[in-house]
Amino acid sequence: MSWFESFVLGLIQGLTEFLPISSSAHLRLTAAFAGWHDPGAAFTAITQIGTEAAVLIYFRKDIGRIVSAWARSLFDRETRRDHDAQMGWLVIVGSIPIGVLGVTLKDAIEGPFRDLRLIATTLVVLGIVLGIADRLAARDESGGRHRAVRTRKSLTDLNVRDGLLFGICQAMALVPGVSRSGATISGGLLMGYTRESAARYSFLLAIPAVLASGAYELKDAGKGHVSWGPTIFATVIAFVVGYAVIAWFMRYISTRSFMPFVIYRVLLGLALFALVAAGVLSPHAGESAG
Repeated sequence: MSWFESFVLGLIQGLTEFLPISSSAHLRLTAAFAGWHDPGAAFTAITQIGTEAAVLIYFRKDIGRIVSAWARSLFDRETRRDHDAQMGWLVIVGSIPIGVLGVTLKDAIEGPFRDLRLIATTLVVLGIVLGIADRLAARDESGGRHRAVRTRKSLTDLNVRDGLLFGICQAMALVPGVSRSGATISGGLLMGYTRESAARYSFLLAIPAVLASGAYELKDAGKGHVSWGPTIFATVIAFVVGYAVIAWFMRYISTRSFMPFVIYRVLLGLALFALVAAGVLSPHAGESAG
């Protein structure tokens, strides 16, 4: 991998990690369209450490409170009633599905799941799911004709069942094209949470999974056509760009709908189907060269 490729892929990772459009799919598609080798699951997981570092800094106050309260709750029974302490436990509970499935499906994640036809399918299907969830949220918030405004849930309403369901949604992002934030936010909206609450928990829930995945994949860094230098460079770029994107995204969702992302996902998925069907792109473009 050249330094230019690592710069572009780091930029793509930073731009797409927090948006509900799938960073892993965009890394895969960028390489396929450019005629580059598929960067692979290890490169993707390690560069996500950069964007996750942006989460740690952006939510540092929230994370500090949660970690502190959770640690105290290990020894103080009263502290276990604290919302921040409960959030710590709920993040752990929500991380179980992706941890189990990530290890179980490792070979599929690095192989069959990177087929462009599967990516096109997940882009379209999860785009439609996000659109439905977003419309339901908008209807509840506006009240609609002859309906009272329905109060949506906040993170103070989060319980073990919902935390586990959030985790199951996050685990779906093991398939490129699903999108970690897209799946968890969709799940949150369908469970009745506000856009801001669903997004905030989505980002917090991703921290253990992404850091663990990145650390696990470190053993494969520097192998094949992707060396250590470009990987680290791409990770730094992803961090810088990712921080700017997360700050923008949290402001955006407070007043705006997810429909632009829904439309983008569906159009990209349909275009990808067309390109593969026409023979312009091979479903395994770049894989054999890697």
